[in-house]
Amino acid sequence: MTELAKSQPTTSTPHPAGYRPAAEGNHPALSFGGYRSTGLRAPSQAPVVLRHRLTEVTGPLLTGDIGPNDNDLTTQHAGEAIGQRIVVFGRVLDSDGRAVPNTLVEVWQANAAGRYAHVVDNWPAPLDPNFTGGGRVVTDAQGNYSFTTIRPGAYPWGNHHNAWRPAHIHFSLFGRSFTQRLVTQMYFPDDPLFDQDPIFNSVPDPAARQRMVSTFDLSATRPEWALAYRFDIVLRGREQTPFEEPHE
Repeated sequence: MTELAKSQPTTSTPHPAGYRPAAEGNHPALSFGGYRSTGLRAPSQAPVVLRHRLTEVTGPLLTGDIGPNDNDLTTQHAGEAIGQRIVVFGRVLDSDGRAVPNTLVEVWQANAAGRYAHVVDNWPAPLDPNFTGGGRVVTDAQGNYSFTTIRPGAYPWGNHHNAWRPAHIHFSLFGRSFTQRLVTQMYFPDDPLFDQDPIFNSVPDPAARQRMVSTFDLSATRPEWALAYRFDIVLRGREQTPFEEPHE
């Protein structure tokens, strides 16, 4: 994901100076037939694009104070979290492969049994009182981030008969303001549930889908403690990580 090719605009939509547009097929459509709830929430008419003014593009800065355990989801409570410990790490990069420093990266996820610590998640899987599944970190000068967490479990979600979501971690990245928020999901390699998951498959380009799949990295594991998965995030360009909606 660090070898970034130049891309040409694929539509007549004007793009901000200095930014390369995403390649065709990088992002899912707002309405995707296999993902039932998108039919209820996708707009029925073309969006009206409002010009960003100074307040939208300059502030407020969304970093805040990062607590000592914000990037370690396994040590945020009195007891040990249940499940396989993993380290999820990588870099946040721009379309030219340059590091994006001082960017707030947030994650949220289900526990090892595939259940979220949320009032509306009540399928019969156990909750873990020592794992609530949320964390955050700010990238360093080289664009690096790292989280220690628990590998999440798959869970049913009722979209279609016997529908199960592959194990995944949600990522949110902030730029200089809330309007620059991007959201994506990180998956694990060789998951047998990929083929039947409409959220994963809503990204049209198969190569772009693979950019949402992390890479197991034995060299980054912590001996006798945690496995490690690399997940680099590219914000723009042909090698852009797919996000939840088009960001042109």
